[in-house]
Amino acid sequence: MLFELRGLSWSTNKRMLSILICIICCIHSGKSQTCTDGFTYDRRARQCIDIDECRTLPDPCRGDMQCVNQNGGYLCIPRRLYSQSYARNSPRSYPEPSYPEESYPDRSLGYSEPFIPNVPPVGAGPGPGPGPSYPIVSRSTPCILGYTLGADGTCVDVDECEAESHQCNPTQVCINTAGGYTCSCTEGYWLVGGQCQDIDECRYGYCQQLCANVPGSYSCSCSPGFLLNADSRTCQDVDECETNPCSHGCLNTYGSFMCTCDEGFELASDGTTCNDLDECSFSDFLCQHTCVNTPGSFSCICPPGYYMYEDGRSCEDLNECESGNNTCTTAQVCFNFQGGYTCLDPLRCDPPYIELSDNQCMCSAENPACREQPFTILYRHMDLSSGRSVPADIFQMQATTRYPGAFYIFQIKSGNEGREFYMRQTSNISATLVLARPIKGPKTIVLDLEMVTVNNVINFRGSSIIRLTVFVSEHPF
Repeated sequence: MLFELRGLSWSTNKRMLSILICIICCIHSGKSQTCTDGFTYDRRARQCIDIDECRTLPDPCRGDMQCVNQNGGYLCIPRRLYSQSYARNSPRSYPEPSYPEESYPDRSLGYSEPFIPNVPPVGAGPGPGPGPSYPIVSRSTPCILGYTLGADGTCVDVDECEAESHQCNPTQVCINTAGGYTCSCTEGYWLVGGQCQDIDECRYGYCQQLCANVPGSYSCSCSPGFLLNADSRTCQDVDECETNPCSHGCLNTYGSFMCTCDEGFELASDGTTCNDLDECSFSDFLCQHTCVNTPGSFSCICPPGYYMYEDGRSCEDLNECESGNNTCTTAQVCFNFQGGYTCLDPLRCDPPYIELSDNQCMCSAENPACREQPFTILYRHMDLSSGRSVPADIFQMQATTRYPGAFYIFQIKSGNEGREFYMRQTSNISATLVLARPIKGPKTIVLDLEMVTVNNVINFRGSSIIRLTVFVSEHPF
């Protein structure tokens, strides 16, 4: 009894194992089977069958093109080349396809080489089977698609572009090829969403300087001062100085130029011409006397009686007495002053004075007429320029003889009616003549400067005169 139970158990296990192996093989066989593009696996027939794209794809062909199914794919061809129309949307009933099982060997473990199903030609025989899924080509058309029968009986290419039988949209360009055509965009356009759109070449830096985008192309240009090169993209600097645009000097710069002016000129507002600089208007101290502007420069001029110094700006007095350029006689004495000269006649002492020297007259104490007169009169001459700053010390007088117990008083006795001068005593025996107010020349002033000597010990009072002649010259500067 025990043996029978063990035998029953072994038989049951063997049967379950066979079922399990069968299930695994079926699952592996069904899921590992693959087909090439355009075919699908039929589990019932355990083979790959063609996919009818003309029936399964929505609107596979555009316009007046007819969808023609083929093994593993489909074609789009003009309707007019076929003897029957093809309605993709009209339902048709086809019998279930049956194929010899031996035509498709079991490749449950995969394919060592591409699998090409051995499908019998549809509609090739009179036997039962589904109708063709593509139009039947007219037997009067011996040429392949894209060709037509010529007059000489040969097949010639159909120019779909010229016949306007192409399906290119208005923005595209039709290009005829052998047996067909292609749709493309012209240069300067690219295909975006089925439409040809202009390429903005300026965004990609095609031009070195300025870029203007135009439909299908672009145009490069250069900034002022540059010239477009032969490559129509890059620019080169123009040397404007070669055309002499400046009135004086020219300096070429990158993309432009700059005009320069010679010394003494300044650049005008137009940037090319030069205007003379009026140097004399810059300062009143450019020349000591008179400044005369000249083109690009200036010159200084001195008044009569002066000559130009080495610096070309200062004026120096011309000493006519030393140069001999005067009209004084031999009996006269030539006295030079700023800007001129004068001829001094020989000294003549008026009575009761007698000549003591060539420039001094004396009145003798023994002469009763001299009792109230200055003891001596000394003649001096000096020149003074107009516009001299004041106060100014211009002359000094001093006692030449000192007496015990004596003191001296200095004063202007005559000639100072305009009060342009005054005496300032600097010591017991000296004093200075001071110019207090400006004097405008030319003019001659004669001053009697008196020195009074007082001695109370011997009860003495006397005086001496310096007759100072001041030649005030005209201020030349």
